[in-house]
Amino acid sequence: MTSKRYLIVGGVAGGMSAATRLRRLDEHAQITVLERGGHVSFANCGLPYYLGGVIEERSDLLLQTPASLGSRFGLDVRVRTEAVAIDRQAKTVLTRDLATDEETTLHYDALVLSPGATPMRPPIEGGERMLTLRDIDDVDAAMAALEVAPRSALVIGAGFIGLEMVENLAHRGLGVTLVELGDQVLPPLDPEMAAPVADHLRDAGIDVRLGTQVVALGPDTAVLSDGTTVRAEFVLGSIGVRPDTSLGKAAGLEIGPRGGIRVDESLRTSDPNIWAIGDAVEKVDAIAGEPRLVALAGLANRHGRLAADAIVGRGIRVRDAIGTAIVGVMGMSVATTGWNEKLLRSRGRDIRIIHTHPASHTGYYPGAQTMALKLLVDAETDAILGAQGVGGEGVDKRIDVIATAMAGGITASELADLELAYAPQYSSAKDPVNMLGYVALNACEGLTPSIQWHEVEAAVDAGAAVVDVRTADEVAAGAIPGSLRIPLDELRSRSGELPAGRLIVHCKVGQRGHTAVRLLAQLGRDAVNLDGGYLTWAAGMASRAAVEPDAMAA
Repeated sequence: MTSKRYLIVGGVAGGMSAATRLRRLDEHAQITVLERGGHVSFANCGLPYYLGGVIEERSDLLLQTPASLGSRFGLDVRVRTEAVAIDRQAKTVLTRDLATDEETTLHYDALVLSPGATPMRPPIEGGERMLTLRDIDDVDAAMAALEVAPRSALVIGAGFIGLEMVENLAHRGLGVTLVELGDQVLPPLDPEMAAPVADHLRDAGIDVRLGTQVVALGPDTAVLSDGTTVRAEFVLGSIGVRPDTSLGKAAGLEIGPRGGIRVDESLRTSDPNIWAIGDAVEKVDAIAGEPRLVALAGLANRHGRLAADAIVGRGIRVRDAIGTAIVGVMGMSVATTGWNEKLLRSRGRDIRIIHTHPASHTGYYPGAQTMALKLLVDAETDAILGAQGVGGEGVDKRIDVIATAMAGGITASELADLELAYAPQYSSAKDPVNMLGYVALNACEGLTPSIQWHEVEAAVDAGAAVVDVRTADEVAAGAIPGSLRIPLDELRSRSGELPAGRLIVHCKVGQRGHTAVRLLAQLGRDAVNLDGGYLTWAAGMASRAAVEPDAMAA
């Protein structure tokens, strides 16, 4: 029997997962991997940490070599080799050796495209000295630039990778300026969740410039759109990536509405003999069922394995993508899954929003850290549409549990019933995820109506009064302007002092506010709880103050 010829364009996460899985499924196949770069298997997510000196040895990033892959898996791995063109009718790929310019034609029975994505580069004067960080060659160039011992660094773009760059350059001892065109860091987050991250960066000595952009790079400075000049001996750009579809597009493969290669439920392209995976491919969004670009290593690895299964005729199931991600920022953890409030509201979705500020574990056990959690829920079906977490330890665990619940179809209210591991040093008897479920259940049953931080001003203008049920010491540290203070423990006896009309009740994080609303509702009052309490309101107003300096005083 003639052995099958499998050709894979692109290594790293997706391509190597496909190649090694194919070998495990077909010992007799000829499997060739083409990689344009110099390394076919490396830890690209570890590049910023090698740059920062957290990972000390470059060799620790190199997972496999062509020789080791040949020895263990019998793979023909060709680095520094570019796939130039695909002849779909002949089922061949023209390749070029980048060292010698020699061209070779390779035949395939099945072709897997895993070309990844390319960094976007802003068209700015002097932009040629801006570095990016996508592969080993990039990190080598960046390390060479750091050998001259610069004292200042500029990072352009405040997304997940940009903040990893910031953290690691600061770890090296550089003075870092972060420039972001948008009005917040981390665009996947909602503003009240992102504001504490920006504050944390500033507290760590990072010069955060929001709502601005770099217009020119000099030899060791950068000119910003607000007219200021900052020191920038070392410059890294991280403003996003675009799918590398050039090879597939030239071959006539269908490109989807988001600009990625279109694939079907078997990861097959519009050509029945070509599959595609990784950052160059459009995924199906789990919330809307529409095409979406999701550049995550976990999905690339998973889809590489699935594509191999599909190629050999095994049945596969490709789950829709929810986009779960996390980043560490100067000791803070920031995680997200699903959609954010901005996107949901722009689509006209009827949603419930829940903010909580739980401790990572029981307060009586030493070392508990406060986190902020946000849950986004479909108001009609109680389905979980997204979540965000910001804080110290334990954020990753909670977002992972919620992402798993989303995948399993568990509703927001049903989070209350999850049996999660508990001991004082790990959690509380009511885990923060359980607490989100309790709040969701109260909202679903209509027991505790709530109002969001960005809705307070309009409600007050319409005649509502804000009632602060915190203690005097808490109020002294900050309060909503114009609010009436009646501590929760005095509210029952002093309810006659409350003004007529709607009452917006709040405490620090929402729990005492819930108790106050239940009390007032049974006294016949129209009362709503400020979701997430004063902490969420203050964070939201801080995010607004970044672009509206007088917002906090409104």
